[in-house]
Amino acid sequence: MMQELGYLKESASQTAGPYVHIGCMPSYVGLDGVYPENLGRTMLGEGVKGQQITIEGQVVDGTGTPLKDAMVEIWQADAAGLYNSPSERRGQADPAFSGWGRQATDADSGLFTFETIKPGAVPWTDGRMQAPHISFWIVARGINLGLNTRLYFEDEAEANDADPLLARIEHRNRVKTLIAKKTDAGYRFDIHLQGPDETVFFDL
Repeated sequence: MMQELGYLKESASQTAGPYVHIGCMPSYVGLDGVYPENLGRTMLGEGVKGQQITIEGQVVDGTGTPLKDAMVEIWQADAAGLYNSPSERRGQADPAFSGWGRQATDADSGLFTFETIKPGAVPWTDGRMQAPHISFWIVARGINLGLNTRLYFEDEAEANDADPLLARIEHRNRVKTLIAKKTDAGYRFDIHLQGPDETVFFDL
């Protein structure tokens, strides 16, 4: 006979809390020896194919203040538009490229930095090609559920104009929140959690 548990109250939802780095990036908080290096720290292997780029940015709150305790993950295709995933059926992805990275925002500046390659175009579900892009996942204290967004490239304007996901964004003035700016070192992509420049987030 099952016990009636209707008297129990639902627990409060939890944010990532100040301990997310301990579990996901132990050496970042001084816990050495758990992994040879934090998982996701290095995306590029020897002989990686494609244009190597640096992506730098900050996660900014509604007051314009960069978060210094956020964690950012990215997932992307390789230079040929193939994913390093068991579900990839179109071909063999570059074995020297992980396709996935994880970084903490810097405790002083709030900057995150990824050394990666510029991805190739990948097909949408109906076969139309998507513009080159990188998927982002952001978590930090005060965020109950990780936030999903995308980075598109400023110098891929023609492909961006034809991208089927960008075309679905109703308020066209917000598309710019997904466009990374070209810099001397690579690309700059700031993620705004709130405010007039709030980044477009996706419900996945």
